Amino acid sequence: MKLLLSAHALKTWGPRIPTAFPDGNLSFVTAEEALAADGPCAAEIAFMTREVTGKSSPSNPTPELQGFDAVVRKSPGLKWLQIHPAGAERPIYRELRGRGVKVTTASGATAVTVAHSVLGAVISLNRRWPLLAEAQRRHAWEPRLGERSPRDLAGQRAVIVGMGPIGHNIARLLTVLGMNSIGVRRAPQAADHFEQVISYERLPEVLPRADWLILCCPASPLTRGLANKAVFDAMPAGAQFINVSRGEIAVQADVAAALQSGHLAGAYLDVFEKEPLDPASPLWDLPNVLISPHTASHSLGQNEAIFGIFLDNLARFRRSEALRNDVDNLG
Repeated sequence: MKLLLSAHALKTWGPRIPTAFPDGNLSFVTAEEALAADGPCAAEIAFMTREVTGKSSPSNPTPELQGFDAVVRKSPGLKWLQIHPAGAERPIYRELRGRGVKVTTASGATAVTVAHSVLGAVISLNRRWPLLAEAQRRHAWEPRLGERSPRDLAGQRAVIVGMGPIGHNIARLLTVLGMNSIGVRRAPQAADHFEQVISYERLPEVLPRADWLILCCPASPLTRGLANKAVFDAMPAGAQFINVSRGEIAVQADVAAALQSGHLAGAYLDVFEKEPLDPASPLWDLPNVLISPHTASHSLGQNEAIFGIFLDNLARFRRSEALRNDVDNLG
């Protein structure tokens, strides 16, 4: 069995990978070697790690990602590809699945870190820390008193769109703050830490009660453009917005307009329609906005957690068992 991976991944995890293939019937080929070689690649398994995607975005693929994609495409015997993101929206994944290749994600590996980023953003935005930081830069002493005082978080309601591991972790953490959560998913089903779970079609019904709209859902025809002017207009004045899903799920111009008008009191934005975010975007300079460069999931332990999922799946693959996070078997 031949495994395709980057030279970096081989150096980092190569000595540990054979533990999932104890019979020794596993060899490696790096993407760099395969790309430089003439003819097809003999890989039957591929592990696409974070440094392969690097700083790529849908509109700006890096040479490393383009090279790995090229090798995968010239691997006629490929049976299974493990990727590091939680979502598999890129067209090549649909292409491979059409060839009969199993594609599995690392869903769950980053659920805690993304939820921590959201928790930090909720506290920061609610306590007006971005405005305090802006006043600090001006050397201005501006206590948040009277009408400028933050609302208490206890009793506020978050509408969480997407109820995978990230959404569940967010709802669990918000209960610690005394907040309530409404979950939105394709098929409504009661879940711990959610006072209510609804389908996407019923989202407009709950928006008037939403103090927070939090996106952590995959990109799909159902979700693209979901957060738009009509959605923001339906929310109460002073509500806040968080997007840790995919940039195309929110209409960026509508987000900026709602923030500039004051209808949205604040936002934490980790993803954008086009990345990197245009330096000319008005979002950069809004004092009520927190921007992070698609790093809500990042931590020192993230890659190790992703590798753990791959190693478990590799053992399952050897035993011909069902793989974790198989895209074709996700609901």
